[in-house]
Amino acid sequence: MQLTGKITPDSLMTLEAYSKWRKAHKEDVIAHRKLRSVQLGEHIMVQFESELTMRYQIQEMLRIEKIFEEEGIQQEIDAYAPLVPDGGNWKATMLIEYPDVSERKRELGRLIGVEDRMFVEVEGQARVYAIADEDLDRENEEKTSSVHFLRFELAPAMREAVKAGAGVKLGCDHTHYPAHLQVGAETLASLAGDLR
Repeated sequence: MQLTGKITPDSLMTLEAYSKWRKAHKEDVIAHRKLRSVQLGEHIMVQFESELTMRYQIQEMLRIEKIFEEEGIQQEIDAYAPLVPDGGNWKATMLIEYPDVSERKRELGRLIGVEDRMFVEVEGQARVYAIADEDLDRENEEKTSSVHFLRFELAPAMREAVKAGAGVKLGCDHTHYPAHLQVGAETLASLAGDLR
């Protein structure tokens, strides 16, 4: 899978080529995804996306749905390519995870607005709150969704600090889910690679 900086129909593999590639590289992609996953407290998982994770997601959807026509391929690209960081930000999928159904229903009701209270804090810099769910609203008056898409825009000084080795906190200051942690060194090194 070649990373080109922009996902286009021409840059994707055919279903046959992807099937062969997948057998040899699936474990590598899973390891990359795991490296970029941060557990925040007991119930929030933040998966920082990359061109690799989104190319893999698109190729998987094409494979599963057996999509090979231009229109269908473009629809998958349009759905997932916006989650590729553009050099000035980090983009992430946030999952709110409660195994028990009744607890999940209750907590999703208490966590309305949680996606807007997610932040990253680069050492020595102000907090940057997530811009959430730009494609569509994922909550209503009764509950929030268990899945949100986040974008953290980093100023040039923040990007330079991260690339120079500054620490980064990931956190949430929602009334019902106060949590924060230092992003681990290996994860942060991978995230620093997203920045220009």
